[in-house]
Amino acid sequence: MTLRSAQWYSGDVRNAYIHRAWMRRGAPDDAFGRPQIAIANTASDLVPCNRHLTEVAAAVRDGVLAAGGTPLDLPVMGLGETQVRPTAMLWRNLAAMQMEEAFRANPVDGLVLLGGCDKTIPSLLMAAASVDLPAVVVPGGPMLTGTFRGVPLGCGTDVFRLSEEVRAGTLSAEEFARSESAMIRSRGHCNTMGTASTMAVVAEALGTVVPGVAGIPAADSRLLEAAHGTGRLVVEMVAADRRPSTLLTAGAFANAIVALAAVGGSTNAVVHLLAIAGRLGIDLTLDDFDRIGSGVPVLVDLLPAGRFLMEDLHRAGGLLAVLAQVRDLLDPTALTVTGEPLVDALDDAPVWDPQVIRPRAEPLVEHGGIAVLRGNLAPDGAVVKPAAASPHLMRHRGRAVVFDSIEDFSARIDDPGLDVDADSVLVLRGCGPRGYPGMPEVSNMPLPRKLLEQGVRDMVRVCDGRMSGTAYGTVVLHVAPEAAAGGPLGLVRTGDVVTLDVAARRIDVEVPDDELARRRPSEATVAGFAAPRRGWERLYIDHVLQADTGADLDFLVGSSGSAVSRESH
Repeated sequence: MTLRSAQWYSGDVRNAYIHRAWMRRGAPDDAFGRPQIAIANTASDLVPCNRHLTEVAAAVRDGVLAAGGTPLDLPVMGLGETQVRPTAMLWRNLAAMQMEEAFRANPVDGLVLLGGCDKTIPSLLMAAASVDLPAVVVPGGPMLTGTFRGVPLGCGTDVFRLSEEVRAGTLSAEEFARSESAMIRSRGHCNTMGTASTMAVVAEALGTVVPGVAGIPAADSRLLEAAHGTGRLVVEMVAADRRPSTLLTAGAFANAIVALAAVGGSTNAVVHLLAIAGRLGIDLTLDDFDRIGSGVPVLVDLLPAGRFLMEDLHRAGGLLAVLAQVRDLLDPTALTVTGEPLVDALDDAPVWDPQVIRPRAEPLVEHGGIAVLRGNLAPDGAVVKPAAASPHLMRHRGRAVVFDSIEDFSARIDDPGLDVDADSVLVLRGCGPRGYPGMPEVSNMPLPRKLLEQGVRDMVRVCDGRMSGTAYGTVVLHVAPEAAAGGPLGLVRTGDVVTLDVAARRIDVEVPDDELARRRPSEATVAGFAAPRRGWERLYIDHVLQADTGADLDFLVGSSGSAVSRESH
């Protein structure tokens, strides 16, 4: 086969001389005739969950060399979920665009994609799908389990839980502060089934990770072994021309949805999978998540839905053991980066701890997949995660308490005079892709202090934003259209009655259609919407799509392939 990189390096013309000479720097002549493998690395000191990926990249590099390829370090944009403001989601599309252009513009034949923290694997896959070069993901792995006062800590989930106990007066601020150093025990991303772990699992179910690798803890030396093997594999993938477009089929996305449900994964996977599918022209819709996944049992007893953590899941058999329990629900034709069907990797995938990975006959939640809601409050859809919700609130009717922005919410939620009770429905708007901008993880609103003090630990909450995959509660989120795009969420008033019926897949406000049509957003609501004058935020707001289609930019949907027609000199 003729390598793509030969377009740069082959021949004796001036431009080929330039490309080789500037890259030579001690490399032998035959280095330019081998598969050129870019190791796309999202490591950064400001992406703490990905800092160790440079060590992982070294193992990949050794594997590429062993297989006869030429490895090339390619630092790409990383996004630290816990660090960047106003939200990492604002830059997911920018990261994907930067990666895609870097992959296309350079003389590379294949890609190894190193990601961990929430937005890095989605952006890498969006980019790889659009450029369509042979590509394989190595997830960075979860951190080891930390403990505090003899009890395991789930990062993210226990931040939310413990902070609410401080506000309720049942935990001192001093004790809360002492838990901080115990929360993050080692390198790696969140050890709960948050978005980072979910996207690693989903990437493996899609076929873009070597089966059995997702979920290996970051500190486990077997991750480096897997990285070395992946480096070898990608050279084979180039020879076989095994591209994302040959792996990421409708069946692969169906398998990802089954996996998402079976592990009790993050609702954030919905917007990411929709965006990845959009790059490939796959007709994936919000309703597919309900149709394929809502009846799938949650088998993994792991925070935030259950008790255990990612280290336990790996010990118990990992994702392959989970998928083996629902093998009959998987598409048997969907392939992986190995060239073999995903289901073939399930032939020898025993469950070693049935407390962590439940038998199918004894699930954690019988129907735990993402539920898609519609109604006059969410004409284009909203989602709820039954596995993280309170059963007694899955059908609920309550009076709305409305907040026009996150600042409005923060200023008033603990006001003793706030007219709210346990049956109220907290409504927060202005948090969608356009409104914030970027769709932040604020939908799991902290409960009013006075209700926490009374023992209340969950309420129905409705928002056009997202929530952390580590979060929990009866939260209706991703409401589309968002308030800033003219959605009816911007018209709800405090005192309106909101009804939630998850079984019926409904979320409504009990306001007559004609009255709702006459209403206009209040000045306070409009004032809460983002209004940047320049830069990426301006471009983002002008072109971002809504959550129900993946919140990509309209001009990034689809792909441009790997061809570059013009020379640089």
